[in-house]
Amino acid sequence: MFKEFCDFLCNETEKFITVEINPPHGASIDGLITEIRKHNLHEKVSGFSCTDNPLAKLKMSGVLSAIKVQQEFGKPVIATMSMRDKNKLSLQSTLLGANDFDLRCILALTGDPAKFSDQPEVKGVVERDSTLLLSIIYRLNNGVDYSNKPLKPAPKPIYPFAVSNSHAKDMNSLKKRMVKKLNYGARAIITQPVYDIENARELLTIFEEAKKLSVRDTAKDAQLVLGQFPIVSARTATFIDDKVPGISVPKSIIDSMNLAAMDGVEKEREVGYKLSKKIFDDVMTEHGKVHLMTHNRFDLCAELIG
Repeated sequence: MFKEFCDFLCNETEKFITVEINPPHGASIDGLITEIRKHNLHEKVSGFSCTDNPLAKLKMSGVLSAIKVQQEFGKPVIATMSMRDKNKLSLQSTLLGANDFDLRCILALTGDPAKFSDQPEVKGVVERDSTLLLSIIYRLNNGVDYSNKPLKPAPKPIYPFAVSNSHAKDMNSLKKRMVKKLNYGARAIITQPVYDIENARELLTIFEEAKKLSVRDTAKDAQLVLGQFPIVSARTATFIDDKVPGISVPKSIIDSMNLAAMDGVEKEREVGYKLSKKIFDDVMTEHGKVHLMTHNRFDLCAELIG
């Protein structure tokens, strides 16, 4: 299943869509699974991803959520693992256990700072950035643990994913970080949301340049997956542009949303959806590899995909 999933991702002519799931602040993900089924979303996408306590807010385990979603739908799920909460012992242990449940796509993140947490006096672990997790996966894929001791039995192949900002004042700095992650074995890089087709084209250009600069053989088949976060409110558009690092929302979109908001919530949503749909369609036409993030608005995902 996973080899086919990654082969599908790497096929230049195939459309590839994944949808992000944020596990609940609770002890069951069944409600979200029901919502996905309600909108038949599992039939429209290549796979899903599950987040790992984003913004350091307590949620159900991303890895365990991913296992359940994968078993429910029979589709690959990319499990996010954050460096914030785990040392290399915990990371390896989780990867080996997940492997036995055939969860083998892993998105490596450094993670949002523990200071954002909703839990009292939380302290981050953060032995290193996300490249530590990528290097652990590289070793596991060679049949050894991080101390180079043989694993018996060796794990089934693990497919590592990484992330990138979608915008920077110096785009060359993004390219350097892409090269670093490709050198550590990333098979794909998922970007922060893109709101402009020219931004998407620039990211695709620097990614191709990064692949040529990488020393790793796996880089030649690596893919860039462009993030999409639909904007259906003026407040969200302004917040993302002002407060979320590594993302740029064009002024034309912010202005359009602000004008629409003056005519009420329905008009605001109508204009926001129309803008979001155009961006989604433009990116799918340009590249065809998209990761949808909607804070569990699976109805909106299904509507965008069509």
